[in-house]
Amino acid sequence: MAQSDFLRPPMKARKKKKRESGSDEQGQQNGTRNELLQDPFEVLGPDLLMTILSYVDARSVALSLLVSRSWYAVASSDRLWSSKCMELWLGKAHIPRLARTRSFSRLAAYSLSIMDGKRTRIMREDLCAHAWQFHFNKEAPIYWRNLDPYWQGSHPLMRRYFHPDGSQTADPDDRVWGGHECCFSTVTSFIGDGEMREHYVRINRWPRMFVSRNEDWSWKMSNHFTSYSSIADADKDSGTGPL
Repeated sequence: MAQSDFLRPPMKARKKKKRESGSDEQGQQNGTRNELLQDPFEVLGPDLLMTILSYVDARSVALSLLVSRSWYAVASSDRLWSSKCMELWLGKAHIPRLARTRSFSRLAAYSLSIMDGKRTRIMREDLCAHAWQFHFNKEAPIYWRNLDPYWQGSHPLMRRYFHPDGSQTADPDDRVWGGHECCFSTVTSFIGDGEMREHYVRINRWPRMFVSRNEDWSWKMSNHFTSYSSIADADKDSGTGPL
């Protein structure tokens, strides 16, 4: 028998030590796994979790509402969603009136803002809430374009104002406005499933103005001859548009 055989532990001892070593490693792995599986709410606490969520995008925060009641209490807080609303509203032309209403939570205000920003049906309240820049299009007769600051490269541009009584006015020094009476109406028709079939604004008997919405939530109305663009007023404390 070689001398090294005397120094080596018996086979049974080696197997037992190997099993004990394997058990220790498995125990350490299970302990690590259990630590990783712990609820961050329990590990971090509500204040630190809210701080982390403040750096997460709004969609991910909304998904975290579904984790548990504890998570919902943190992820739905006005403190958290107030900052999300400010991020959403940054650079927007108009803030919906519903979102400014303090009776709604800031989470609800965020959702309402998203929904309103996708709305393409203009209401009388939208028309009346904003001042509108007005100019003639290229297809308009040259006589009118020569009176239009938009085409002459001068300022200020012409403005139009819609009023709750259905009338429209302009600034006193407007060279195009002739002091004539002007009225407007919104026309909307639907198909069977509630989808809009036709939607436009009519001013007097002039060609209908078709409506579109921009990415910054501003409005545009136009026909072949004229165009209207709503002027940004996001600084209005009460918001704008329908309730």
